[in-house]
Amino acid sequence: MLEHDVLIIGAGLAGMRAAIAAQAGGANTAILSKVHPVRSHSNAAQGGINAALTDRGDRWEDHAYDTVKGSDFLGDQDAIEVMCRAAGKSLIDMEHMGVTFSRDDEGKLGTRNFGGQPIARTFFVGDFTGQALLHVMFEQLVKSGVQSYEEWFVTSLIQEGEQIAGVLALEIKTGVLHAIRAKTVIFCTGGCGRLFEPSTNALIVTGDGMGLAYNAGAQLMDMEMVQYHPTTLAGSGVLISEAARGEGAYLRDKDGNRFMEKYAPNMMELASRDVVSRSEQTEINAGNGVNGCVYLDCTHLGEALIMEKLSQIRELGIDLAGADMIKEPIPIRPGMHYIMGGIKTDIDGRTNVPGVYAAGECANVSVHGGNRLGANSLLDTIVFGERSGSHAAEAASGMDFIEFNESEVVRQEESRIQQMLDRPENGDRWGSIRQDLGDSMNKNLAVYRDQAGMQETLNLIPQLKSRYAGVPVQNKGRVFNTDLVFALELGYMLDCGEAITASALERKESRGAQARTDFPSRDDDNWLKHITVTKGEQGAELGTLPVTITKWTPEERKY
Repeated sequence: MLEHDVLIIGAGLAGMRAAIAAQAGGANTAILSKVHPVRSHSNAAQGGINAALTDRGDRWEDHAYDTVKGSDFLGDQDAIEVMCRAAGKSLIDMEHMGVTFSRDDEGKLGTRNFGGQPIARTFFVGDFTGQALLHVMFEQLVKSGVQSYEEWFVTSLIQEGEQIAGVLALEIKTGVLHAIRAKTVIFCTGGCGRLFEPSTNALIVTGDGMGLAYNAGAQLMDMEMVQYHPTTLAGSGVLISEAARGEGAYLRDKDGNRFMEKYAPNMMELASRDVVSRSEQTEINAGNGVNGCVYLDCTHLGEALIMEKLSQIRELGIDLAGADMIKEPIPIRPGMHYIMGGIKTDIDGRTNVPGVYAAGECANVSVHGGNRLGANSLLDTIVFGERSGSHAAEAASGMDFIEFNESEVVRQEESRIQQMLDRPENGDRWGSIRQDLGDSMNKNLAVYRDQAGMQETLNLIPQLKSRYAGVPVQNKGRVFNTDLVFALELGYMLDCGEAITASALERKESRGAQARTDFPSRDDDNWLKHITVTKGEQGAELGTLPVTITKWTPEERKY
């Protein structure tokens, strides 16, 4: 049987950083991913990574305060302190690993401004920082000697009592199902962006880890907090980096007015993402946009700066919207980008299920609270990926493998998968169910929400689950059956959709990314708390946990 002390599911930045740390801690470590590691969605991060370097006159305390304020005071301040203290070392570690960060005229690491932060502390590689970090991390993964299961898909966890014993995983290339025994499992599976259509997220971002952990008894938290990025391209919904505004781009309405001065007179286009997205949507709803969009204007930045620092998003504008940002403004609108919620963990990545850890976007530490600051996500993956890998390795050193009947657990899972493959044609498709889910989420759980809309989606999800229970898989083979993989993913997506919608209905206030037209104010007296979701016999069961406050008392947010 395949067995490892530490098994990491997902090979983006958090997963690879966790694997490298666990291997360095002496554990027999493996990493498993449904795609080749450098195809992970960390690849798509554009703008940069935040760190407060003391030699620049910056302080980690200031970075932490900006993060707390950006979270609309829902972030746990002890975890935020851990992240911001570690940021400088993590940044330098990445530079030493080989990341070629952009540099200023003096040859020092260059910075750019990013939203919600009055000081420039965002370090970057052009407008493809995630790609640069991911490829360097992959080099380090290869160097470390970690066993890698590429293009394998986890279908379920193996549990003996409450303790994790391993996973069942489909080798996509052959269609063979394997049991992998593990003392500890770390989920680094990313977000669940494709619950929403459109989304800036890759098609692989389907909430697999959240769904697997949820079904194994793990607690989810802050699931209602879904970030709509202010600048996604008209039509395709592809991300146009905040780096453009960090370099000085303007947001304009149909008449050319910089409307952000009405909403954030100090920070303007660099207010926090939730504030900017709401401002745009308000202008669009008022008829001040064009075809559901406003404009991102970079023309005053000049060709030299755009070609040096924003070349990728310029190409995206030309290829997908027919607009060259050197010569003309490009049409943008808010679009689903990130989930602040996820699997509830402590600062070492531990969940409430013994032996199960999580890090990165699939986890909730909670350092992002109600709204993530741009460029804190790459930092989150590296800081908490390393911490979870180190802790899991240490924990595994004092544990024994849990015995289970390999042939029986494989047989049961094989039977479940075969039943899916044997379903007769009924005219339905997993793609149709997925589109209906995505349309409803984007309609009712977007920038603005209300009771009626969210209830509509919550009522739809059981209908979609009923359709899912009988949806056929048209490809009946086993070799590289992506039709089967997509169908399996959809089950996780439906669970995540239910958790998001139930949590959003429960929070009867507006805070961070949750902007309710029927409860337009923040209500610290009743809702300065986290909403948790666990799987019960009848579906999602909700609870609450207190927000950890260390130094910064909640106050009104102004930008």
